[in-house]
Amino acid sequence: MESFRTDPERQTHGFWRPTGATMPRFFKFDSTHLTFIAVVTFSLIGVCPTKANDPDKPVNGEPWRIGMSAAFSGPASALGNGMRLGIETYFDYVNNRGGVHGRALELIALDDSYEPSKTAPNMRTLIDQHDVMCVIGNVGTPTAAVAVPIANEKKIPMFGAFTGAGLLRKSPPDRYVINYRASYAEETAKMIQGVVKELGISPSEVGFFTQNDAYGDAGWKGAVKALKEIGFEDAEYLPHGRYTRNTVDIEDGLSRLMDPRESVKAVIMVGAYKPCAKFIKTARQHFFNPVFLNVSFVGSSSLVAELGDQGDGVIITQVVPTPTSNTDAAIEFRRIVPAESQNFVSLEGFLVAKAFVEGLQLAGPDASAESFIDGIESGKPIDLGLGFKHQLSKDEHQFSHQIWPTSIRDGQLILLEDWNQAIVDADQYTVEETYQ
Repeated sequence: MESFRTDPERQTHGFWRPTGATMPRFFKFDSTHLTFIAVVTFSLIGVCPTKANDPDKPVNGEPWRIGMSAAFSGPASALGNGMRLGIETYFDYVNNRGGVHGRALELIALDDSYEPSKTAPNMRTLIDQHDVMCVIGNVGTPTAAVAVPIANEKKIPMFGAFTGAGLLRKSPPDRYVINYRASYAEETAKMIQGVVKELGISPSEVGFFTQNDAYGDAGWKGAVKALKEIGFEDAEYLPHGRYTRNTVDIEDGLSRLMDPRESVKAVIMVGAYKPCAKFIKTARQHFFNPVFLNVSFVGSSSLVAELGDQGDGVIITQVVPTPTSNTDAAIEFRRIVPAESQNFVSLEGFLVAKAFVEGLQLAGPDASAESFIDGIESGKPIDLGLGFKHQLSKDEHQFSHQIWPTSIRDGQLILLEDWNQAIVDADQYTVEETYQ
């Protein structure tokens, strides 16, 4: 599982309390329905504006109230907790340096367990009851499918959601939807390029294993589009196994891909880490050893841990650099985030929070939802420390289009600079003999 901070000095009755904070305000906690509201309140006490956004002023204005609905319980909780940790840690860092325009950042986080039926009421609670000016870091495509219409209806920005689905990337973009990460279409296009052009696998030998919902559909459609763009017109008819969200019922999907009438040598996987890990391990037990490729949403650290010694050669595309890289963003991340909590998910949350803060800086001290979006769309360059600057506009609502492919080797994730590394590293599996 993606790790979460457990320092007893920084928790109060199960709710997160950042360094230097007063006792947070509490709301109803319903353990029966696995729903909670955690309000992170940053105060004046202990704040030292030595390197503040407005260094001459302490945090003394009305706080910026920011909402979040994500999975903090259930099978996808590693993703929600990782995103929240990255966001909170950066907010904590900013608040201890004077906040943004002298105002603290306050995160109100609600658990939806990765179930759309909980996301809709969470969104309305955040907007109508807690008066948030933005919702940040929501996790998942099926949950986004119900959150985006509410954000548009209420005219509240939905910023940096942890999903690459096309429904958040319309052309022209929805005014109230701002993305940080690259899309699933971009991730799967990178996979197709690597599989077909680098490994020499025929497009007709590609198969799919996906979650049977909007998330799985988004990844599958992206790969089909990429295959058609390289001239393979029958992509919709390739073998495709599916499983039900929040289950590990992978057997029917696996049997579809292992059908002896098919010749599958690469499987593009669009799912959560537990079912994907079970799929890979079960496939290996039955001597089915194609190249396994996962999109970033799988939860890399959790997948690595779940696979154990069965993970070598598994490819995962990433939408942030490796946390150990020498980018300025990763260096800052390692300096601020505790070592045990450093992973791809928390780094994404950290960068989403940083991008949000940069947007607030552009919008000014009295920013509203509208002026925040106007500032983001201004085209002014934003530097997040990734080695390139980001410029958004009315026609560009996505910060990054960058993909970093990685591969599992000896229980570790390494940057995949040569796609054949994944094959060489999997020498205990027959897949190496197939493609070398």
